[in-house]
Amino acid sequence: MASNRLMDPIGRLMGLRYKSHPWHGVNIGNESPKVITSYIEMVPTDTVKYEVDKESGYLKIDRPQKYSNVVPALYGFIPQTFSGKKVAEYCMEKSGKKDIKGDGDPIDICVLTEKEITHGDILVRAKPIGGFRMIDGNESDDKIVAVLNNDAVYMGYNDISELPALVVARLKHYFLTYKDLPGNERDVEITDVFGKEEAHEIINRSLDDYQKRFENLDNLLSSV
Repeated sequence: MASNRLMDPIGRLMGLRYKSHPWHGVNIGNESPKVITSYIEMVPTDTVKYEVDKESGYLKIDRPQKYSNVVPALYGFIPQTFSGKKVAEYCMEKSGKKDIKGDGDPIDICVLTEKEITHGDILVRAKPIGGFRMIDGNESDDKIVAVLNNDAVYMGYNDISELPALVVARLKHYFLTYKDLPGNERDVEITDVFGKEEAHEIINRSLDDYQKRFENLDNLLSSV
């Protein structure tokens, strides 16, 4: 994807004035979608669920993890992406579902690595290799699966079909259950597992959706 698709003015403006907002102020890189910069909110040792506060950009506690269900990989989102109209259209095209809309959040990503990374609120370079087409109610909630760029163990994997079945099963189980709270189970399903090319397509569409949703953000920032 050409670099002029990225929101460079936003990143420069916010970086000069403030700590860059991890959703709006981080450039995902000129190699997108093959290699992308991702923001990590959670790591496997976390016993509570963290997520970025959309307004401030600071990491906040969302909720305690249910039982022993902890994230099996680095987990966060892809900056300057948005699950909107184009992402939802692709979900409907591939799943056969109707009346699906984007969930209005950045695209989620989990990053596999052999390294023991002890905390979130960090940026990593990751190589998308596939993902899960997840639908939460009537909303598209795609989960991109990636490997840490240049990771000693996982860098050799180029498509999710090459991963050990147990790794894929663990990730799928987490995504199907992590939103559940006792007495408040969610209507969540994974319709299929997709490979690298579809992951790239979703990322590209989400970049378009982001530009459409936040097309006036650079003007707003420059007037502050």
